[in-house]
Amino acid sequence: MTFLPTGEQRAFARSLDAMLTAADTPAAVRAWAGDDPGPGRALWGRLAEAGVCALAVPEEYEGVGRLPVELTYAFVELGRHAVPGPVVETVAAAVLLGELARLGDPEPAKRLLPALAAGGRTATLSIAGTEGVRHAVPYALDADRADTVLVVRGEELWRAPGHGPVRVSADPARRLARPAPGGELLAEGPAVAVAAGRARRWAMLATAAQSLGVGLALLDRTVAYARQRTQFGTPIGAFQAVKHRLADTLLALEFARPLLFGAAVTRTDGDLAAAKVAAGEAGYTAARTALQIHGAIGYTEELDLSLWLRKARPLRDAWGDPAACRAAVLTARS
Repeated sequence: MTFLPTGEQRAFARSLDAMLTAADTPAAVRAWAGDDPGPGRALWGRLAEAGVCALAVPEEYEGVGRLPVELTYAFVELGRHAVPGPVVETVAAAVLLGELARLGDPEPAKRLLPALAAGGRTATLSIAGTEGVRHAVPYALDADRADTVLVVRGEELWRAPGHGPVRVSADPARRLARPAPGGELLAEGPAVAVAAGRARRWAMLATAAQSLGVGLALLDRTVAYARQRTQFGTPIGAFQAVKHRLADTLLALEFARPLLFGAAVTRTDGDLAAAKVAAGEAGYTAARTALQIHGAIGYTEELDLSLWLRKARPLRDAWGDPAACRAAVLTARS
């Protein structure tokens, strides 16, 4: 398959990069991890104005139609700039609601989708069997910050009334909580399970794109550091061991890129799983490389690099861990 992005797609990615570069995203990430979601919500509003929130919403619900390739470009940039919040989960919720409408139950979409498309509200979504979780009660990402908490339990879609205690993950900006039981039953029946499957596929795609973006950001910062950090009067980037480690990291990221965009085009289970595992492992490799080359300074929370370092592994495991994705690839090819 030959994939060439259009001029509009490239321009969209550049515009997001420019907008997020001008924003103080590290400060927004730290505030989100603490007690102030305000800067993160303001950033979310700017992304909504750029059209990011409408990329998975059908036109009849104030979206621009489902544009998986454009969404992939957007989420690579969100990863590159470490944008906080349940961005993937909001997309997954939008896909689930839109799919329910397509299958004959439009009421939840009418109520919730226009606000999600406009960026006026955020959502998080919990589906049993995601996030690499192997126990019966799933967690929801940023349930304490999202405006709407949706939970799929078998063939039922619930709007949770709240959440349990917040648990900080390996990434402090990824806050986990179990949705509270009960709430409002929004839909039930086989269509819920079908829609949840479609939502999971889009979540895998968006998370893989974030992983690639995180890896690219880590590599860029590590290369810059290797050029200016000296030992024995020589930049450490001149040492063969460092060069080889950086080259291996670049190869992993560049091999993941075509798998990611190929999956955005086909959206088959096998292609999505392959893209997810490749991008997730490449991002995690970039984190390990960055930590090794930066040395002890890489551990410090004051260094902005830590904001990306802490995202790599949780993203690798979110919405399908490597073992589950490899199994899905083998199943698709058998």
